[in-house]
Amino acid sequence: MSFETPFEALIGLRYTSARKPGGGNRFISFISLISMLGLALGVAALIVVLSVMNGFQKELRTRILGVASHAQISGADGEMENWQQAMDAVVRHPRVVAAAPYVQQQGMLSFDGQVKGVLVRGILPVEEDRVADFAGHMKTGALEQLQPGEFGIILGAELAYALRAFTGDKVTLIAPQGMVTPAAVLPRLKQFTVVGIFEVGMFEYDSGLALLHMADAQKLYQMDERVSGVRLKLDDLFAAPTVVRELAGGLGQDLRVSDWTKNHANFFRAVAIEKNMMFLILLLIVAVAAFNIVSTLVMTVTDKRADIAILRTLGASPGSIMRIFILQGTLIGVIGLVMGIGGGVALALNVDVVVPFLERMLGMQFLAKDVYYISDLPSDLHWSDVWIIAVVSFTLTVLATLYPSWRAARVNPAEALRYE
Repeated sequence: MSFETPFEALIGLRYTSARKPGGGNRFISFISLISMLGLALGVAALIVVLSVMNGFQKELRTRILGVASHAQISGADGEMENWQQAMDAVVRHPRVVAAAPYVQQQGMLSFDGQVKGVLVRGILPVEEDRVADFAGHMKTGALEQLQPGEFGIILGAELAYALRAFTGDKVTLIAPQGMVTPAAVLPRLKQFTVVGIFEVGMFEYDSGLALLHMADAQKLYQMDERVSGVRLKLDDLFAAPTVVRELAGGLGQDLRVSDWTKNHANFFRAVAIEKNMMFLILLLIVAVAAFNIVSTLVMTVTDKRADIAILRTLGASPGSIMRIFILQGTLIGVIGLVMGIGGGVALALNVDVVVPFLERMLGMQFLAKDVYYISDLPSDLHWSDVWIIAVVSFTLTVLATLYPSWRAARVNPAEALRYE
């Protein structure tokens, strides 16, 4: 049995700690401590930032899908006639939780001299509540106040603000489909009573979406019993592409099936690219901290030249000397990595506690509610990110030890001991 590895590990551990008070060893150990802390801070920062970005991504996805849908079926020409049959067919799929028909058209709202273009969505309140989350974002009113024939309307908060309209006001909705008269083609318009205002925290919807009862929308846009499509909610939003492919095979050629990953592809792709770029940028901090180990080991090799020469004269091979310093650098890196992972995970799991504490202590708010829709820092820790960070950081640490260890292995015993 060979005792070479324990021997190398023992010396590497001894070189990592200070043994001579006031000597060079203590200074080198201080540099080792700085390298550990630098690596720990870099790893912790990377874990926390990626967790916060995951949190923002999850929060934005939740808000978008609170108004949009996991998947939807629509007619090839924008209208569906036998939508009840299509809805009955898709709800039998085991992954479809709920389905709701909708009418979606363009329109223009006018009130108090203000005019705004809007996306009009006609819904059935009970069914819509199963596929969307408007009920949780109502500032005033409720979806149930949309009753057929009463011509009520629910506006986004920014849209209501732009029109200066409040609950109870009567706004005029102008449809692009005109009425043909002997004199001219006149626009179709109808007065609606504002029965509610919602705010989902996405400017696109808050400033440009208006909800009607589906029967009122069908009447205004002369769609009879036709609808624009059917919105679907799934048991797993990430299974949407698979479910859509399965549903498309059982529907007619005149129907089109899409999912949220396609409808908002550019937005989520931009968020993913931003996260990847932040990972690469912050990884540079970890790389700088890891390569601080190079300077630590170079100083150790310079300080220990005589010791290396004595070990060589006692029979230690160049490979054994190289392994001593690789073990020393790896030990520094592993300690820093463990500290960074522990601190980063703990902070990522408690961002909702730490950030308010810092805001109270500093007397400021990082994300002001009157500026940002998301005023709290969300955090969503992914253990896969932690493992990737750990593996990459450990690899950088090991690579950082190679050059100083190679230099230590090339120390000439005769030259090193000449002036000792």
